[in-house]
Amino acid sequence: MTAVHYRTQKVGEVEVFYREAGPADAPVLLLLHGFPTASHMFRDLIPELADRYRVIAPDLPGFGQTKAPDRGVFTYSFDNLAEIIEGFVEAIGLERFALYIFDYGAPTGLRLAIKHPERIAAIISQNGNAYEEGFSDEWGPWQAYWRDPSEANREACRASLSPETIRNWQYGTGADPELLSPDGRELDIAYMARAGAEEVQLDLILDYRSNVALYPQFQTYFREHQPPFLAVWGRHDPAFVPAGALAYKQDLPDAEIHLLDAGHFALETHHGEIAQHIRDFLGRVLPSR
Repeated sequence: MTAVHYRTQKVGEVEVFYREAGPADAPVLLLLHGFPTASHMFRDLIPELADRYRVIAPDLPGFGQTKAPDRGVFTYSFDNLAEIIEGFVEAIGLERFALYIFDYGAPTGLRLAIKHPERIAAIISQNGNAYEEGFSDEWGPWQAYWRDPSEANREACRASLSPETIRNWQYGTGADPELLSPDGRELDIAYMARAGAEEVQLDLILDYRSNVALYPQFQTYFREHQPPFLAVWGRHDPAFVPAGALAYKQDLPDAEIHLLDAGHFALETHHGEIAQHIRDFLGRVLPSR
């Protein structure tokens, strides 16, 4: 089995932690995680792909093991997350790569795509939304905060960060409990308990409105550049519903859509099935070594 390496890369004032595996000369797959997790969400997927691809998974600023300045020194916005990941990509010398986007990783990665379309060889979305059709009806507190960023509305979003919400709503909804390891969710809960973590996440929840504002630009990119596209989407996701996966076909008629019998964190229960879809897809759209 190919070894996974754990490394760091300095990008400005941020020390980006990342996981890497696979041959140095293989086609590159960049994995971008979501909320409230980190690159550990790919711990089971990376070994399934690293025999054929150079697989790289960084922790975004504010998440996991990446070290970034405190809020007030560093602004926790999606523009800045994308800027750091762009700097990371350049620092480790990635010129062209397939992009795996999940949750927060979608608006982060798609910012890179609209800025540097020539770098994107293909896109894989695992519950990574880019269409308003993808929102469930459970976004009320966040949307109220976007409309009115009052302290009361900020506090109303804090429940999204609780251990119960992470454990039962984000991870548990629609997932087979006998297949759902506690490792990922409990690590996420521990990360959220760190000093200052909740305030960083509440800043990002407010800034999520900037992602929705960019959806038309993301969709224009899809129409104009037609990147090869695969969706491997947990159909029971309580936040991003299957309509969000199917909506990609509006602009990418050749998109391949697979709706899995899984929840938001589909890799936790279906990493083998997702890996097989990815191997089949990338085997057809990426050049071999």
